[in-house]
Amino acid sequence: MNFRYYWSIFLRRLPYFLVVASVIGAASVIIAMALPPAYVSSMKLIVESPRIPDELAASTVRTPAPEQLQIIEQRLLTRANLLEIANRQNVFEDPSVMTADRIVAGMQARTVIKISTGRNEVALMEISFEGPSGASAAGVLNEYLTLIQKEDVQSRTGRATQTLEFFRKEVDRLSEALAERSAQILDFKTKNVDVLPDTLDFRLNQQALLQERLAQLNRDLAVLNSQRSRLIDIYETTGQVSGNRTPNQTPEQLELVGLRRELNQALAIYSTTNPRVKLLEARIKQLEEQAGSMPQLVEESEPQSGNLLLDVQLAELDSRIAASEEQKNDLSPQLDELRRTINQTPEKQIRLDDLELDYQHIERQYNAAVESLARASTGERIEVTAQGQRVSVIEPPIAPSSPTKPNRMMIAGGGSLFGILAGIGLIALLELLNRTLRRPEDLVAKLDIRPLATIPYIPTSGEVMRFRVLRLLRMFVIVVGVPAAVYAVHVFYQPLDLLAERVMDKIGIRW
Repeated sequence: MNFRYYWSIFLRRLPYFLVVASVIGAASVIIAMALPPAYVSSMKLIVESPRIPDELAASTVRTPAPEQLQIIEQRLLTRANLLEIANRQNVFEDPSVMTADRIVAGMQARTVIKISTGRNEVALMEISFEGPSGASAAGVLNEYLTLIQKEDVQSRTGRATQTLEFFRKEVDRLSEALAERSAQILDFKTKNVDVLPDTLDFRLNQQALLQERLAQLNRDLAVLNSQRSRLIDIYETTGQVSGNRTPNQTPEQLELVGLRRELNQALAIYSTTNPRVKLLEARIKQLEEQAGSMPQLVEESEPQSGNLLLDVQLAELDSRIAASEEQKNDLSPQLDELRRTINQTPEKQIRLDDLELDYQHIERQYNAAVESLARASTGERIEVTAQGQRVSVIEPPIAPSSPTKPNRMMIAGGGSLFGILAGIGLIALLELLNRTLRRPEDLVAKLDIRPLATIPYIPTSGEVMRFRVLRLLRMFVIVVGVPAAVYAVHVFYQPLDLLAERVMDKIGIRW
């Protein structure tokens, strides 16, 4: 690498380098000297765990600590909050000439928030603010602290109250739904009391007893009709009536004795409310009434055959046949009604099961809502009394006694270094774009020919003197004039420190 060649190029492009480096360096120095002093105040916040263990009573507001700090940060740096705090604390010298956007951008650039979280570590938030004075910086942080604590309390109590109110409404809604379903079930049972599944076994037993009684009546009718026919046949054949019954031993009395014996046997097994016992008692009562009216029937009956004994026995048989027919006619509608209700029971049972299943489903929801309401009430009480998770300050803001910023040496030195690098970069760019042939090597590389010799331009002594004078003059103009021009712009046109403030507010970095 031919350093002499590159040095010659640098000297040839030196004016460009000086212009760039002078402009940037002068601007950096002016800005470093003109920037007003800045005071930085800071505070530290932590997220404390609930004071009451979750095993005893848990809060219904369960926000992870990192998420809670991020929410606080976003709500703190809202446009309305920043504008209000900036005006109240006089953060800017002349806010009347600044737009609202510039004020918000300036407040955001001056506010630095660092959130530190980790597994099994306390969530920590550090907030710092750069102000024109120590009191202003501390005042802004105190405003921030008030907003953070107020927002934290309002947010947690508000969410707990909303949760409690939600479950209260849910319990009321489910309570009304339970009452509605209960009324539907009651109305259904009232309208279908004869076909409910609860009485199916009773109706089946009653049906069996009535069927047995109907079969017995049919057998009794067959026997009575057979006796009547045989009695008439005997009388027509012999002219006499045979019988071994005495007036005190009528068939009703004999049947009554048998039914009473059967009733005594049934009472030894069943209770007095058993359907079979009630049926036997009703039959005994009916036979007792028939037995009491039999003499009157005999007395009122007129002889039909001329044989008093035959007429009495025929009247007795006819009375028993009529009574059996009447009982049979009474039993048939009852059996039909029982069959109808028994056949309708499965359909009604399905409908009743649906209603009860719906009721049970709502009842489970109601019980769960009541339990949730109790937990929500406890959680709301925890938040109202500030016993849950909360944000606390461990290092309050303090007004600094000496300015913290700007770092004038860093701004001036860094700006000058940047100007030098920018000038070198400009020279490199110009050379990359320049295709002029300056060396024999360039001639060989471009034309692919090797010259026998190269003769450079040899200036005269006068030309050398004029060239040196012009170079020195240009360097003087650049070194002196460019910084002077930059300073003139700073003084008479646009203060560079204000321009730097805008740039820092725009990019969000403060030096």
